[in-house]
Amino acid sequence: MRNLYKAGAAFLPALLAACATTPLAEESPALPQAAVGPFLTNANEFDATAEVPDNWWKLYNSPTLDSLVEQALAANTDLRIADANLARAQAVLQEARGARLPITETSGGVSYGDGVSGAVGSMGDADISANAGFGLSYEVDFYGRVRQVIDAARADAEAQEAARDTVRVTVASETSRSFLNACSAAYALDVARESYRTSLESLELTQRLQRAGSLGMLDVERAGAAAAQARSAIPAIEAQRQFALFELAALLGTIPAEIPAPARHCDVPPEPVAALPVGDGAALLQRRPDIRQAERELAAAASRVGVATAELYPTITLGGSANFFRNDAVTGSESFSFSLGPLVSWNFPNMSTARARLRQAEAGQAAALARFDGQVIKALRDVEQAMASVLGESRRLSALTDARDRSQSAFDLAGRRYRAGSIGYLDVLLAQRDFLDARAAHAASLQRLSSQRINLFRSLGGGWQSGSSK
Repeated sequence: MRNLYKAGAAFLPALLAACATTPLAEESPALPQAAVGPFLTNANEFDATAEVPDNWWKLYNSPTLDSLVEQALAANTDLRIADANLARAQAVLQEARGARLPITETSGGVSYGDGVSGAVGSMGDADISANAGFGLSYEVDFYGRVRQVIDAARADAEAQEAARDTVRVTVASETSRSFLNACSAAYALDVARESYRTSLESLELTQRLQRAGSLGMLDVERAGAAAAQARSAIPAIEAQRQFALFELAALLGTIPAEIPAPARHCDVPPEPVAALPVGDGAALLQRRPDIRQAERELAAAASRVGVATAELYPTITLGGSANFFRNDAVTGSESFSFSLGPLVSWNFPNMSTARARLRQAEAGQAAALARFDGQVIKALRDVEQAMASVLGESRRLSALTDARDRSQSAFDLAGRRYRAGSIGYLDVLLAQRDFLDARAAHAASLQRLSSQRINLFRSLGGGWQSGSSK
């Protein structure tokens, strides 16, 4: 026994020295300096000095939109799934932390039966036997295996939390988009119906003039074709509005029949009351939850490299046990036994398997690093593209507004000149067509600009902080 203790005393310092070779999880990778500077796209439509507010949808100053987003963040089914996934990841972390605690085992029992007497070949009287046992084992984390398992589980839980926050960003932005799309479609529908009424008025006038002998049937047919063309736009826009409302209902976690009345009654899309706050690249990379998720996944992968490395070394376990057995034949001090001491296990035949697992973990870490780098690049690309789209569509809408106003003036002027007899009715129909086309293009551009603003806010990553449960 003394020689065994001497051997253990000589072996443990070597084990402690070996643990220094186990790598620790790497720190978060540094971001490129150019990535944290101001954005390249710069215009009066954007405010680079202001950060994106947590509840950016309040910039629209629409109580209806505020209420819809609040309801969606509370009841959306995708968010419920994300919350459940986060709860599961946190339970896995709790399980990993339990490895720091000793493992206990107890047993006990009572039996009744014949016992063997002192005389060979004869059976004694029946007796009662009682036994009980207690065991305790604890893994000594010399190489950081348990600690890095916990670190990996913690990083996984934090990555899942970031994934939940990404869903919150999506829900807030898509709820806003669906509401604005419904409002834009309602506005476009009013424009289409007014265009149809204008076309009908022209058709009725043409028919009266034809009956009076002032115009021929060619002009009547042209006016009828224009009216039919205007009428054809109405069903498609009605379908777009219903599609947006049904999408909104799904985002709110409800059925189509329960779409809130304020959303149904919106007929003009609200616009932000000020320049869009965008901040800079540094704030973006700190704010976007998908980047945080990629960074936490990288941290988890680095911890798993440490776990795989620690599995190349022996597992050191401290253990002890106590047993009690009592019947008529075993009494006194002989009924109790115990053991206490270190238990060392090292699976030599599985070294190749352990090294293969280490290579797998290192490859997973390399992939996680590439995903992180790609997510940073994607975030910057998304914002620049969204800003360019908003800027381009905003300028296009301004030009289309001017075109709509001028085409209306031209249509009114053509009507007056026709009544004065200076132009033919074909010129009036052409001016009317240009006016109706310009109004439709203006309404469509208004819808695109509303949607592209939402794309920008979504790419900026705001919205997950509002009402988020931590």
